[in-house]
Amino acid sequence: MQIQISGQHIHPTPALRERVEQQIGRFERLFDNITALDVVLSVDKNEHKASGTLHCAGVRLHAEGIASLEDEKKPDALHKAIDAMIAKLADQLKKHKEKLKDHHNTEGRDARVAAP
Repeated sequence: MQIQISGQHIHPTPALRERVEQQIGRFERLFDNITALDVVLSVDKNEHKASGTLHCAGVRLHAEGIASLEDEKKPDALHKAIDAMIAKLADQLKKHKEKLKDHHNTEGRDARVAAP
């Protein structure tokens, strides 16, 4: 899987890159056909954002994680935004995987049709 991490108004540090790479292990366990992950980290006055696009076979999943700064400075706000984005992408990936499954029991249906 290709991982591209970029930043707006911030330079992605090795610690932030490592945080993203640690968290994407979830995706590889959930789904096999993941080709790339694009992550954009941004910092505004009162909020830190992490938006990610996950490229799978035939679909792109997008999610954003936002952590707002309260009165005090929180050094791990960007980490919380990354965690929120990864959690949202994991939920979307689970939902996509469920859609791909064939939920119809064709063997049972064929047996009922064939029985007189």
